[in-house]
Amino acid sequence: MDFGTAAACEGRAGGHDVAGGVGEDQGGGGRAVAGAEEAGRVIRIIARGTPAPQGSKSFKGMSNAGRAILAESSKKVRPWRQDVKAAAEHLRACTGAPPIDGPVVCRMTFTLPKPTSAPKRRRTYPMRTPDLSKLVRSTEDALTDAGIWTDDARVIGYTKLRKTYPMEDVDALDTPGVVIEIMEVV
Repeated sequence: MDFGTAAACEGRAGGHDVAGGVGEDQGGGGRAVAGAEEAGRVIRIIARGTPAPQGSKSFKGMSNAGRAILAESSKKVRPWRQDVKAAAEHLRACTGAPPIDGPVVCRMTFTLPKPTSAPKRRRTYPMRTPDLSKLVRSTEDALTDAGIWTDDARVIGYTKLRKTYPMEDVDALDTPGVVIEIMEVV
């Protein structure tokens, strides 16, 4: 099955609930893709877990082959990347589609755990760490590892990037995670 064929996948992957869907942008009610004549495949991935930023790498020494050994400075990024990768791989297994090798435009809405000190009855904004650009970096790397696209350099723009708390945005989840929409530019 190709991403162009409408499909939806739900289930469990890596111990986490995952959902995803793909299809053609039918026009009319679809979201506009900035600068694109028309949108092709649209991929929607929902990954649950606590979003973690792609931090800096720290130098740990040199290998016998003369290469630098680098370690991820954040211990939380590995589980997050595994959650996103599991959701994306589950979707690819359902569709059997090849990786995207053309330009894409993305939307990402990260739902973060709401601090217990935050007001319960009014909307609040996650203005502290993790910063959005590092969340995007870790998520894009996980999508590359899962084979959704050949390289995250294929992303030419974003129509929405947001971090929010549960149920405080139209695209927010009820638990921490991310909603990703990838629109192929044709």
